[in-house]
Amino acid sequence: MMEYIPIIVLVSSFIVLLAIRVPVAWSIAIASLLTMLISIPALPAFTTIAQRIATGLDSFALLAIPFFILSGQLMTNGGIAKRLIDFAKTLVGSLPGGLALINIVSAMLMGAIAGSAMASASAMGSILGPEMEKEGYSREFGAAVNITSSTTGLLIPPSNVLIVYSLASGGVSIAALFLAGYIPGILTGLFLMIVAVVWAKKKGYNTGTKSPLKDVFSTFIKAIPSLFLLVVVIGGIVGGIFTATEASAIAVLYTLLLAFWYKEIKIADLSNILLDSVGTTAVVMLLIGASMSMSWIMSYENIPQDLSNLLLGISDHKIIILLIINLLLLFVGIFMDMTPAILIFTPIFLPIVTKLGIDPVHFGIMMVLNLSIGLCTPPVGSVLFVGVGVANTTIEKVIKPLLPLYIAMIIALFIITYFPILSMWLPSLFGV
Repeated sequence: MMEYIPIIVLVSSFIVLLAIRVPVAWSIAIASLLTMLISIPALPAFTTIAQRIATGLDSFALLAIPFFILSGQLMTNGGIAKRLIDFAKTLVGSLPGGLALINIVSAMLMGAIAGSAMASASAMGSILGPEMEKEGYSREFGAAVNITSSTTGLLIPPSNVLIVYSLASGGVSIAALFLAGYIPGILTGLFLMIVAVVWAKKKGYNTGTKSPLKDVFSTFIKAIPSLFLLVVVIGGIVGGIFTATEASAIAVLYTLLLAFWYKEIKIADLSNILLDSVGTTAVVMLLIGASMSMSWIMSYENIPQDLSNLLLGISDHKIIILLIINLLLLFVGIFMDMTPAILIFTPIFLPIVTKLGIDPVHFGIMMVLNLSIGLCTPPVGSVLFVGVGVANTTIEKVIKPLLPLYIAMIIALFIITYFPILSMWLPSLFGV
């Protein structure tokens, strides 16, 4: 029983701090400190926590995060979302639930370019939300579609959370993770589209007119400069031309030039865009630093090994262990934001799954999709709050249309979990 005291202190103190509304980053840091105080005196404990927060941020790979955040802000404000939506309209606008499908396809494209679920939810919700209402769609259904579809961009690269997972896992190839995310991300989007079509037919929502081929071609041509960013970033990383960090800086330069070319951003707008990016980066980096300190504390107290022995004591069957891990992560995602959850639980679960012969790349995709679901659930679902806020509705009203979409994401999760070929085919094809 004594060996479980550190984890009891860690978990109980963290839950209590969250319950009394202490910010997540501070809850993580304080819980880590309290756990450390069990083993060593106060002064070394405070010093160690401070050192671990600082050294946790001392990583060249983490430079990619502020750059991708900035490029996402430039895309949101630079007219890129509008051109992607126009292209998506010509592709799926004539199908049942056309505007909902446009939202999903646009979110997948926007997420693939911006790499941010919150940026996608904000951009798609503000542009498509009013349009869906005009066509007779309920505000709550539009918000639910926007919330869930925005998370697909966390799998479709470039993705900040996949970079965070690479850091937490001890250096899993970012290029492999980026390639591995394509098929699972698209598959999740397709499941959401199926639910949207069924719901739209059931509610009798309007169907748009079929776009002529010349309109499809015209909107595609206008969207090409935006879509070309994928070729530049992913092609450069996979081809070994530059690293993910260098690619993020190139993405900023490219999106800045594109925004000026579209004449959607002026020089005077850059100060606000930079301030928004710095604010978001500061929050993310504080979470990362605090989470890295907690991860170190758990390693120091042998918590991962204890939990590994506990889980493997229940079963050593791959299917059962993956089911237990998925259920635990779904529960964690309800109460914890994605970035700290990845940094804290990757060192715990990764040694267990690698013992069972599961590829770290496949596990990373499974983990990111799992925790993406948590972004859509209260009480700490950041994308849920953004989607509800943009739609000017309430969480209580959105829950009903959100449930079938939520179930679709869970089904996609278990398919991706138990069919690793979906994640591993592209990395193996490109030899990464």
